[in-house]
Amino acid sequence: MNTAATPLLIDVRSEGEYAAAHLQGSICLPLSDIGARIEQLVPDKQQPLLLFCASGVRSDMAMRLLQSMGYTQVENGGGAGQVAMRLGCAVVRG
Repeated sequence: MNTAATPLLIDVRSEGEYAAAHLQGSICLPLSDIGARIEQLVPDKQQPLLLFCASGVRSDMAMRLLQSMGYTQVENGGGAGQVAMRLGCAVVRG
């Protein structure tokens, strides 16, 4: 991933999980919807994307899907807690 550009933080957990707690500045795009909605939300396939979920499993699946759709700068950040610690993001609680 190009580290010069700030990645868009995409939380691929469910809307309910996102509502309970999420990283400040992230957008909710559940794994079940990502294929249908990503091109509308992120038309630039060169945009750096940092995906995360609860443990990294769903974000890995989402990363593979987006790569197959031509997105070139996609990273699986793992779990939300890992991303929060790595980037120093605040966690917003419900």
